[in-house]
Amino acid sequence: MLNELKQREATGNPIHVGLVGAGLMGRGIAHQIGRTPGMRLSFIASRSEAPAREAARLYGKPVRVTTDAVAALRDPSLPCDVLVEATNSIVAAYDYCMAAIERRAHCVLMNAEVDLMLGHLLRDAAAPQGVVVTSDAGDQHGVLARMMEEIEMWGFEIVQAGNMKGFLDRYRTMEGSVEIARGLNLSTGQCLAYTDGSKLNIEMSLIANEHGLTPFVPGMQGPSAERMEDVLDLFDFDLYEGKGRVDYILGARQHGGGVYVVGRCDDAFMRSYLGYYKITGRHPYYAFLRPYHLCHLETTRAVAMAALYGKSVLGLRKGRVTDCYAHAKKALKPGDVIGHAIGSDEVYGLIMTAADADAAGRVPQGLLDVEEGPARPIVRRALERDEPLTFDHLDMPATRLMDLWTRQQAMLERAMPAQATLKQPVLA
Repeated sequence: MLNELKQREATGNPIHVGLVGAGLMGRGIAHQIGRTPGMRLSFIASRSEAPAREAARLYGKPVRVTTDAVAALRDPSLPCDVLVEATNSIVAAYDYCMAAIERRAHCVLMNAEVDLMLGHLLRDAAAPQGVVVTSDAGDQHGVLARMMEEIEMWGFEIVQAGNMKGFLDRYRTMEGSVEIARGLNLSTGQCLAYTDGSKLNIEMSLIANEHGLTPFVPGMQGPSAERMEDVLDLFDFDLYEGKGRVDYILGARQHGGGVYVVGRCDDAFMRSYLGYYKITGRHPYYAFLRPYHLCHLETTRAVAMAALYGKSVLGLRKGRVTDCYAHAKKALKPGDVIGHAIGSDEVYGLIMTAADADAAGRVPQGLLDVEEGPARPIVRRALERDEPLTFDHLDMPATRLMDLWTRQQAMLERAMPAQATLKQPVLA
C-alpha cells in the first residue's frame, strides 16, 4: 500500500480527499493527510469557517475551505476520490455521503452515529456506483475488524471482540462534562457520549453487525480489569453457547484506548506453537491484544484501501444484528423533552440484539437525535431510571431521520427477512 502511495506521489497522481468536519478528529485527519505521500486534500468543509481554516493550516498545503460541503461535492472543479466524513451529525452526514456517492467518490466514516443509523442505506446506494462506504480504520471497531480478519485467516473462531474503557459513568450529565470536554477539546455532548458509554455501545454495535456477534447481556458485561491480559480470567466463554460476542473491560488505565480479540483454537498441534509465541492463552481460548487505537493516524489506511483497492475496512456485512437502544438516565415524566440524545441528560445507549429489542418496541438511541427543526421527542408515559424507552413512551416527531431510517428498515427486510421484527413507531 505504501509503495503504491509513493508511486502516486512520484507520478503526480495523488488520491484526492474531501474532508467534512474540522473538530478534534477532523483537524488531526487534515494534518495526517498532509504528511501522507500520494494524498491531497481537495477541500475542508465545516459549518463554522474558523475550525476549517485551522484544519487547513495544519494540513500545510493549498486547499479550499468552505462552509457548504454539499456544494463542494457538487463542484466539478474540485476533484474528490474519497470523502472522509468526520462530523457527529446523522442526517447532514447522510447528505454529504450521498453527494459523494453521486459523484462516484468512496466514503470513509469517522462518524459512528451515521454509520450505525443509516450505514446500510448508504452502502446500498454506493454499490451501483462502484464505490464503497466504510467505517474508519482508526476507531476501535475499525481496528477490531482488521484484527479479526487476520485472526480468522489463521483458523481461529472468533469468541469475543473486545474494547477497553478507562472510565464509564452512565449517569453523567452535561454540566458534569463541561470541564472534561474543555480539557480534551471536545464538544460537551460528544464528551458526554464517551463518558456515559453511548459511544462505546454504538461502536460495538458496528463491529457486531460486521461479524454477526451479539452481546451476552444488554449493554455487555464490562468487568473491571487491572491489565489487558486479565481478559481471559474475567469472562466464562463456555457460557457463550458457541456464539461470538462483543464486550469490554473497564479500568486497565495503562491501555484505556486498546482493543482485543479472543479466539478459540482446538488444534492440539497449534497449542505448543502458541505457547512458544507467548500468546496469552487458557487453551482453547487465546487473547490477541492491541493496547491502542490511533484514530486520525489510521484514517489514511481506510482512504487508501478504498481508493486503491475498492475495499472497505468494515461494511456491516451481516446486516442489522444489533443496535444501540435508549435507556432513561434519570426518572422521566410526561412532558419531558429528549435533548441531543447521543450525549444528553435524559438517555444513555446500550447495545442489544436487534430482533429482541425491535420486537419489544424499543427505541434506537440515534432516532432521538433530531437535528432538523424545533420538534423534539417528548415523553408521554413516565419511565424509571435505567428503563428502556419504547415507542409507546414517546411522542415522536415526524422527521427526515425517521423517514430515512424507515426506508432502511424496509430495504433490510427485503434483503434479510429474518431480521424484520420492528414494531413501527406512531409519530406525533
